[in-house]
Amino acid sequence: MRARRHLSIVGAGLAGPLLAILLARRGFAVTLYERRGDPRNSTPEAGRSINLALAARGMRTLEHAGLMQRVRPLLITMRGRMVHELGRPACLLPYGQREEEVIYSVGRAALNHLLIEEAARHSGVTLRFDHSCGGADLARDALLLRDLRANRAYEVPLAPTIATDGAGSPVRISLADQGATRASEELLDHDYKELTLPAIDGRHALDANALHIWPRRGFMLIALPNTDGSFTATLFLPRAGPASFASLGSERSVRELFAREFPDVMPLMPGLLEEFRTHPQGHLGTVHAQPWHVGGRALLLGDAAHAIVPFHGQGMNAAFEDCLELDALLETHASWEALFAAFEAQRRPSTAAIAQMAIENYEEMRERVLDPRFLRQKSWALELERRFPERFIPRYSMVMFHPEISYAEALRRGTVQQEILDELEARAGGSQTLDAERARELVAMRL
Repeated sequence: MRARRHLSIVGAGLAGPLLAILLARRGFAVTLYERRGDPRNSTPEAGRSINLALAARGMRTLEHAGLMQRVRPLLITMRGRMVHELGRPACLLPYGQREEEVIYSVGRAALNHLLIEEAARHSGVTLRFDHSCGGADLARDALLLRDLRANRAYEVPLAPTIATDGAGSPVRISLADQGATRASEELLDHDYKELTLPAIDGRHALDANALHIWPRRGFMLIALPNTDGSFTATLFLPRAGPASFASLGSERSVRELFAREFPDVMPLMPGLLEEFRTHPQGHLGTVHAQPWHVGGRALLLGDAAHAIVPFHGQGMNAAFEDCLELDALLETHASWEALFAAFEAQRRPSTAAIAQMAIENYEEMRERVLDPRFLRQKSWALELERRFPERFIPRYSMVMFHPEISYAEALRRGTVQQEILDELEARAGGSQTLDAERARELVAMRL
């Protein structure tokens, strides 16, 4: 890369500081701007974390940055989904069939703190907290900033700027306002509210090594473990309708919903009513933007370019993979314009694929895990993977455990594999027995 060696990054959430670390290691001077105060000196806002699921793609980037050893103490292993069906014992659905096929729960605030701390260790990284971004002014080639402590507006040269400023990206909004990109947000008709299952005598109240799901077809509750013995629970409900956030206007209605739908977990949530009243109701959506870059002047990355709903646990992992692939492309591109164009061309098919799969996974989590046909096909998929490990890998496993397989390829192969399972299902006529010979023929022909 022979281009200008200084650049700006807007947004110090997760992707921003990680990208700053990678670029600083290559000798770039990076100024990282963040609207919030320094999170190392503050308490995270309650009710907005949605615990993160770290999987192989994100871990590969952290390994590349030399950070995994520091991150590991923040992680709790989750070996599968613990499904809490009404009136039945909880049942674990493993994520994979190998010991290493697990994912990890990690608190957003703790991981953000670590990444910012590591970025600050690099002499090539300058951190500017309490600095809001008003967007990019393309006519003046300027990045518009405000020092919130001094209440002073100023600007710096735009080229090059990488925006990692999240789903509500001011940089993306300003580029769209100037006609440099087309952007939209496709909102889900379900919202979320974060709740807590506190530790009991310092221990987890439920199995600590699982992602807990209470699927109720039209909605669901999930809970991810924390290192302090608590769980972060998230209720996903439609905004309107009989069982919805709109229907929960009183403490009585909240209590009745939980007593009816989540009777096993309600006694473990002593702060339910207070948290439900005070925690914000968050929105969920998919961001679409095209293009992601304006020449070599500005690039959208991570959620700023392609935010997705959280139901596949891949938002952070996809953003980290963005960082890794941009870093790799620096080896072969001599200008920011060529780099940004190559990055978008390489990443767009995969980010579109994971956006689609994330929405599909919501239906799976809240409904299909209760369907005997789904469970039968899942067991068959694992059997086919054991028989044909080089050819048949369940789509979930490709996404979570095989970073060498792109999201786009996982979607393509997953579609073919689902067609095979559907054909075997039709041939079985309701039987639980897999037709191994026909399965072998289909795998040989189509995969």
